[in-house]
Amino acid sequence: MEDREIRELEKALEQIWDVARKFGLDPYPVRFEVVPATVMYEIGSYALPGRYSHWTFGKAYHRMKTMYDFGLSKIYEVVINTNPSYGFLLETNSPVQNKLVMAHVLGHVDFFKNNAYFSRTNRRMVETVSTHAGRMSEYEFRYGHKTVERFLDAVLSVEEHIDPNFFIRREDPRREAERKKAAPKVGRYDDLWNIGQKPDEQDAAAEEDERPRGDRLPEKDLVYYISRNSPSLKDWQRDVMAMVHEEMEYFVPQMQTKTLNEGWASFWHARIMRELDLSDEEHVEFAELHSGVVSPHKGQLNPYYLGYKILEDIERRWDEPTPEEREKFGREGGGGRAKLFEVRETENDVSFLRNYLTEELCEELDLFVYELVDEEEWTVTEKRWERVRDQLVANMTNFGFPYVVVADGDYDGNRELYLKHQYEGAELDTAYARRVLEHVHTLWGRPVHLETVVDDEPVRLHYNGEEHDED
Repeated sequence: MEDREIRELEKALEQIWDVARKFGLDPYPVRFEVVPATVMYEIGSYALPGRYSHWTFGKAYHRMKTMYDFGLSKIYEVVINTNPSYGFLLETNSPVQNKLVMAHVLGHVDFFKNNAYFSRTNRRMVETVSTHAGRMSEYEFRYGHKTVERFLDAVLSVEEHIDPNFFIRREDPRREAERKKAAPKVGRYDDLWNIGQKPDEQDAAAEEDERPRGDRLPEKDLVYYISRNSPSLKDWQRDVMAMVHEEMEYFVPQMQTKTLNEGWASFWHARIMRELDLSDEEHVEFAELHSGVVSPHKGQLNPYYLGYKILEDIERRWDEPTPEEREKFGREGGGGRAKLFEVRETENDVSFLRNYLTEELCEELDLFVYELVDEEEWTVTEKRWERVRDQLVANMTNFGFPYVVVADGDYDGNRELYLKHQYEGAELDTAYARRVLEHVHTLWGRPVHLETVVDDEPVRLHYNGEEHDED
């Protein structure tokens, strides 16, 4: 990109920033960088620059890059939630595309800064993942690349199974290990405190101290529980699990607010761009770009489109309430903008859809539930708006992943791990579940069990390190 184009982008950014501030947006400072496609897709596949290496990131990179090379898809922007934030622009973007992207990024950064679910986000995560990558490289050097990679395979198989309510901080397994090491050693007369206890009782008490704490169960956070209680993990492995857990905590708010976040950024890029002094040709290009972002996708739900339409509907209903809404809710009109900022501050995707997806919107957007009938064809099975809304919410609960908890860390009195799938109508892929059990066995080091439902019947899957079984 030439110097002249860079100067024009800088000038446009000043205008976009001023317009965004006049609208009431309050983003962190943003540093924009213009990068080639290789860098854009590297950041997109790793999710954060400087992150540790793993083959799954490379696989994602090659898939994205191949789609770009063949003209099948294109990432226009990547934004990093830090303070200051980082926005990356593709060097092949047109000037109008880059202006739209900068306005879109400012919408995201305003959301990152002001939404309650991001209030505990580590705003220095780029530095954190760089530190993690250094430690991971050290373990690879010390224990071998393949050893670390195989262990990461196991950890990443359950990385989504953390507790999204991580506002209540728990003790990091790494700090806990350090604390135990620093604890005072038992002195030669300390056994006097055990007078009156039989030796076998003393041994039983000591053994009990090493067992998982039953009062923490059931535990949704599989990564945390295993890293803290596994009877087989070494210190470096607990450290790896703690690093993965910390990085997943960073991504959880983004997973909880995908629809609202993208809708918010799209809502504001549209309004900001309309305030800029664009030529007729640029207006046409912007309109085509915007319609491509916020348009329905065949066969799948577009979060940009759904979030954008709901936010538009909220602004309209609070600006121009019906007589019934005025009487029932006390809306006086003209409060659309204030209501939007309230939604931005307090909602996540589940509450956003449950509170603001209306019957009229479901009809306008032609939303419905479709299912595979008799394993032959996909058929529309539900169009009642309440059922459609509830199904959307159910699909977003737990980020769309099965809800699995640790039910017992000392199952059968043999330190075996017992997991329970909280079945709510959606069955597990049993072949996939068995493969995950193998990874969990790698982490736990003893037999693992999973209780679930198959064909409406309770089933328990077992893996002992050598073979699978079920009953």
